[in-house]
Parts: sequence; structure tokens; C-alpha cells
Amino acid sequence: MKNVLFVCSQNRLRSPTAEQVFSKRRDIEVESAGTNHDADNPLTHELVAWADFIFVMEKAHRNNLQKRFRASLKRARVICLDIPDNYEFMDPELVRLLEAKVPRYL
Repeated sequence: MKNVLFVCSQNRLRSPTAEQVFSKRRDIEVESAGTNHDADNPLTHELVAWADFIFVMEKAHRNNLQKRFRASLKRARVICLDIPDNYEFMDPELVRLLEAKVPRYL
């Protein structure tokens, strides 16, 4: 079983959407978190260490992750999806983008 973490800024729109979309799969465990300190579920060293794959929505999230959590990033593969903060939670276009971009890495 692979552990998959989705990361955006606030953990309110993009990463929770990704978590919900991929939580139906039986071959992965899925969590989501945000890089901001006031995120609904803030990113922690424990979550980063838990993950086999970390999908970030933007390059800024990858940079933040690498700066703040370098010590915990030993085994995770970090993938930037390049999905801007232009979508609402479960927006059909966001779901389509996630379904097109994520599975090739899993």
C-alpha cells in the first residue's frame, strides 16, 4: 500500500478535493495538508515522513516543503501538478485535471 499526500496552501480546496477523489482507490492511503500555518490541516513532519508520494499543487508548495521539511523528505517522491488556485472544492474541472495528472505516478 502506497501512502499519498496532497498539498496546497490552505488545505481547503485543491488538496482536499484530491484526497476525496483518490480516497476511493483501494491500493493507496490518502491524506491532504496545507503549507500555511493557518491551514485546515497544517503540514507536519509526521505527514511528510509517512508519505511515499507527495503531490504539490504549485512550485511554491514544493519550495516550502523542501525548506521546512527537508529532514523528513528522505523517501517521498515529490511531484508538482502545476494546478493554480483557481478552483472551488470538488470543481469538475479540478477533478478532471487531477484524474488526468495523478494516476501516471501511482
